[in-house]
Amino acid sequence: WQQGETDSASLPGFVRDAISQTASTSLPFALAAFDDPSSLALVDERCEAFLKSAVANRASRLQGRAFWTAATRAFLPELAEPSELCHLAPVFGVLTQRLGLATESSSRLFLFLHLRGLVSSAVRLGIVGPLEAQSMQHQLGPLAESVATQVANFTLDDLAQTAPLLDLWQGAQDRLY
Repeated sequence: WQQGETDSASLPGFVRDAISQTASTSLPFALAAFDDPSSLALVDERCEAFLKSAVANRASRLQGRAFWTAATRAFLPELAEPSELCHLAPVFGVLTQRLGLATESSSRLFLFLHLRGLVSSAVRLGIVGPLEAQSMQHQLGPLAESVATQVANFTLDDLAQTAPLLDLWQGAQDRLY
């Protein structure tokens, strides 16, 4: 939005690209940690190496640490703070596995939360109103479901950048103001 690349007409396309990007750049980390929670440190280190954008890397670690803290305080008090980097995707995988979600449900939730975050951001930026955002989320829900199904068997070997411009725009966030 700040780069002048998105408006209300192009927003659904932007969100579609972002969902696809998340499915191929973040979801494999969540799935790997979900499948083997004891590998959190290793998956976290690989996520650290993959997220070369300082902005994306910092945001992932802050969101992961906050999610770990909230989830463990509310639902899993027996889990100690990890010494790992705490990137969001691997933390999400470990915690949803510990909370008893099925792999498919965890993947779907991860993509739903990303979709919701994008749509909520568009409302906060004034690109669309709340009702239009809800409609867009409803319309794009089947896409997120489809993407979750397509990447259900992705591993860390399937990591890929599918929308490099999104990554570049995110990396410019620190210079916006």
